Amino acid sequence: MESTSERLLTPGEVAALFRVDPKTVTRWAAAGRISSIRTPGGHRRFRESEVHALLRGEEPLVEVR
Repeated sequence: MESTSERLLTPGEVAALFRVDPKTVTRWAAAGRISSIRTPGGHRRFRESEVHALLRGEEPLVEVR
């Protein structure tokens, strides 16, 4: 079994990278524009590799209409 221990970022950490408010990141996740993982306590976390790919422009934020 392969162990993947990818770092998960909080909404605040993602917000700092995108220079937006943490609530904006939470709204993006709720709208499906960025994928998130829920902790057992219900908090959102974001895969570091995916966030950095978005920052590099490799994966655009999903356009929701």
